[in-house]
Amino acid sequence: MSSSISRRRATGSPLVADESPVRGLTRRQLPFIPVFAQSVAAIAPAGTSAVTPLFVIAAISGSGGVLAFAAAAVVIMLVAACIRPMAQRLAVVGGLYSYVAQGFGPRVALPTAWSAILGYGSVSMAGLLAVGLYLSHIAVSLGVAAAPSVIAMCVIVVASAAVMTVLMVRGVKVSATAILGIEIVAVVIMVGLMLWLGITHRGAGYSAAFTSHIDPGSMGLNIVVAVSAFVGFESATTLSAEARRPFRSVPRTLMWTPPAAAVIYLLAVISQSVAMAGAPERIRESPTPLAALFLSEGTRIASVILDLGIATSFFACALASVNALVRVLFTLGREQVVPAGFGRAHRRFHTPAFATVCAMGVVVAGPLIFLWCGGNPQTGIRDFLTLSALGYMGSYLTACLAAPAMLRRIGEASRAITVLGAATATILVVLLVTGFTTDVGSGRVLCAIYVISMIVVVAAVTVIARYTPTRFGRVGVFDATSRDDILTVTLR
Repeated sequence: MSSSISRRRATGSPLVADESPVRGLTRRQLPFIPVFAQSVAAIAPAGTSAVTPLFVIAAISGSGGVLAFAAAAVVIMLVAACIRPMAQRLAVVGGLYSYVAQGFGPRVALPTAWSAILGYGSVSMAGLLAVGLYLSHIAVSLGVAAAPSVIAMCVIVVASAAVMTVLMVRGVKVSATAILGIEIVAVVIMVGLMLWLGITHRGAGYSAAFTSHIDPGSMGLNIVVAVSAFVGFESATTLSAEARRPFRSVPRTLMWTPPAAAVIYLLAVISQSVAMAGAPERIRESPTPLAALFLSEGTRIASVILDLGIATSFFACALASVNALVRVLFTLGREQVVPAGFGRAHRRFHTPAFATVCAMGVVVAGPLIFLWCGGNPQTGIRDFLTLSALGYMGSYLTACLAAPAMLRRIGEASRAITVLGAATATILVVLLVTGFTTDVGSGRVLCAIYVISMIVVVAAVTVIARYTPTRFGRVGVFDATSRDDILTVTLR
């Protein structure tokens, strides 16, 4: 509270507002566990642990994969350390871009908002596509189909999107509770399967997996891939205004989510390296290698459980990601950057209902168009995840640089945060350049899409700010203490 007061004094704002700029939402009600579940589900550790480690293992197996994920965990924890001081001082709905607005102003904040929207939107599409693929793959695991049906995947995608929309419109408590329950089930399933893989393939598998040569040239790229497994951990910041104790629960979530995910990923990369070390080539090149491995060993039940675990985790991931996306759009609506309808809250449920319906319509269109154009679902998941990682890392970069700037503005300059922010931003730049200069799959095409979109947004913001300087005057709103929040005591 003292930090918030010092900031208001530094900016000349009143200590108590007539009403909160984010009025309409259900403020100050979410306990810590749902806030923590939001970040955990957004990175989808259960589903991601069955997908991303295999990309790394395919390039650098065994100890190289472990090193890549360990390095990625360190990078993300550095990013979290930069974001935490801002989360301890401001309760926002727009997430990282709202923090950047306080440090650098709207010209940097709005491109950051677009980068975050691209990240949340792309990972939501990947999540829906994964739900469709792995639920329809159950028929393959049971032996009643040779391959997942495109029609079945489309039906599942639409049905999943409809359920998500209802949950999000009904209220943040409802969606957060669903996220928590689904992700717990998925994590239990995946951890159990990873332990079983490690135990059943012990012995010669360990030596085969961890005696391979590590190629330093490919390590940088694989760290980038591993970092993509952690993105989304910061999405709890979009629930700051709705959290019961935002200046405690959100920073704690930022601190504990990366190491918790790292434990799951390290377990996954070790067990999968061991299991894949002796697997036939046809299994390693399968669109769903783990399911193919279980099926080759005659364990159809394990394959079905795997499909369910991955699908439920990615359902929670898509739900959490759209939750964050609509709150960014809600904030932009309140700031009059996008149409005002995005900034309206449902009168009964106190949720960004209009933004939710609009965002969900775009998110569900992505995988449907991709499938009907004949795209490979596994390739689509990888490409959507790659594009989302670029969006997330772009927003992390500006957030790390904005942290010391924001602290200076409120009179709480920190040399440690300044050094940490500069060092972390440098690491992120190196990782982004590595991703841009490496031609793997559709990597360069996706990088080009991201860069071009950012150039267009930066140019548009620059032109608008120059010719209509007051257009972005409201950018940077955050939840403020209002008169209704103060308990009035009448002395008798």
